[in-house]
Amino acid sequence: MKKQFMCINWGPKYGAVYINRLYEMVARNTTPPFRFVCFTDTREGVRPEIDCFDLPEMPGFMPKNTIGQWPKSRLWAPTLGDLEGPVLFLDLDSAIIGSLDPFFEFGDPEDVVLARNPAKPLHKLGQTSIYRMPVGALAPLQAMFAADPQAVADKYRFEQHFVTKNAPGGVKFWPRGLVAHFRIHCIPRFPLNFFLPPKPPKDARVVIFAGALNPPDAIAGRYVERLPHLPPLAHLKRALGQKKKLKAMRQFLYPAPWVAEAWEGRDAPTSD
Repeated sequence: MKKQFMCINWGPKYGAVYINRLYEMVARNTTPPFRFVCFTDTREGVRPEIDCFDLPEMPGFMPKNTIGQWPKSRLWAPTLGDLEGPVLFLDLDSAIIGSLDPFFEFGDPEDVVLARNPAKPLHKLGQTSIYRMPVGALAPLQAMFAADPQAVADKYRFEQHFVTKNAPGGVKFWPRGLVAHFRIHCIPRFPLNFFLPPKPPKDARVVIFAGALNPPDAIAGRYVERLPHLPPLAHLKRALGQKKKLKAMRQFLYPAPWVAEAWEGRDAPTSD
């Protein structure tokens, strides 16, 4: 199976810095040869090793008042640039901490393989922060979505739920342990998070940041950018002054220097 990677970038949130970092992590953790492709609305500052293509057309229209990342439906197109065969998609805010070779060794080339959604394990839902598919395999889903984007989004809420339930031939999931969810798998449960720093599961190769938190937050030790990291007692004092006190108390984490090492290619000092 050829090692082909792709990502997607639209709008100002990520841009070349995130695209380049993802490429650099892939290059450090993949046995060559490999190819890295980005579908993007900006190419300024993107490394020359990355093959950039314009964003595929958005099928139908963007649904309103939905929390799913429905612009990712662009990648369900019958053709994607000059890519052919299986390709591994990665979210731009992923942290790669181990070899990616196993993601091309699992299953068959025609399989659609998703990460497991750990937030609702009994529902057997997939997560599209990292998934593999043959180019064009999800084209029927794009046609279904384009016919009535708002109805599809209202029913499934998240695009990954739509993929899980409707992919032709069904989906498979990566072997347990390969993919870790930072908030769910890496941060110790309350109140242990006040005593222990975040750590990845020992067999994890990719850490995803679906939902709350992203790599800069993990590196800084914060849940949201507007609330900087504080030592434990100072954090508790701040939490008691907020409206949702218990939730604010639980949202404590120590900085995760291993995320900085993986994501930024550098060491980050610990604090507290």
